[in-house]
Amino acid sequence: MKKVLVVKASEVKVTPFVLDDFIQVKQMHGSMTKITKKALKQLADDLGLSYDDKQISFTKKLMTAYLER
Repeated sequence: MKKVLVVKASEVKVTPFVLDDFIQVKQMHGSMTKITKKALKQLADDLGLSYDDKQISFTKKLMTAYLER
């Protein structure tokens, strides 16, 4: 048999229910950072990829648009 604890209404803590606290999409957007050309160049160098400034600019625009969604 379970024990039951009876309390007064003044002893109960009431907080509002905030739906945004339970939505996972909100947390994902908080962790996104901006993409810089310098970071893209370093990544390409680390991976041993060849690139030019047009490709870096296009990649930056593409990644920024993707992260904003």
